Amino acid sequence: MLSNSCRYAIRAMIYIASQPEGPGKTGIKQIAKDLDLPTPFLAKILQQLVRQKVLSSLKGPHGGFSILRDPKTITLYDIIKIIDGEDIFTDCIIHSGTCSCVDSEQKSCPVHEDYSNVRSELINLFKRKNIFNLVEEVKQSGEIFI
Repeated sequence: MLSNSCRYAIRAMIYIASQPEGPGKTGIKQIAKDLDLPTPFLAKILQQLVRQKVLSSLKGPHGGFSILRDPKTITLYDIIKIIDGEDIFTDCIIHSGTCSCVDSEQKSCPVHEDYSNVRSELINLFKRKNIFNLVEEVKQSGEIFI
């Protein structure tokens, strides 16, 4: 459902947010190594979050990434919207275009009602879950998911 890019972005955001607070930044090589992700691909993904002012980055030997906003204000919905776009929340499964663009004289697609309900639940879930909550849940579980 979510692209690899989006899943990697979410994992990286949780990782960065879980780092000890302080003036230091988390280096891309360390993030990629700990998450077992390709460094160049991850760097491109994180730059998208930098451009949207979710992360800050600093180049150089002591550079890296840090979260610009309060992790309580960064939802999964925000990250998905930045990385994958909002098509998952608006597009019809069968017709091309958004559900609202389907010809009003044409019948809804066979899964429209069911998917509409699922879509609403997904949107609510993604807007409800924020990076802070996810970091706390990971800490409480004691498991390393990354």
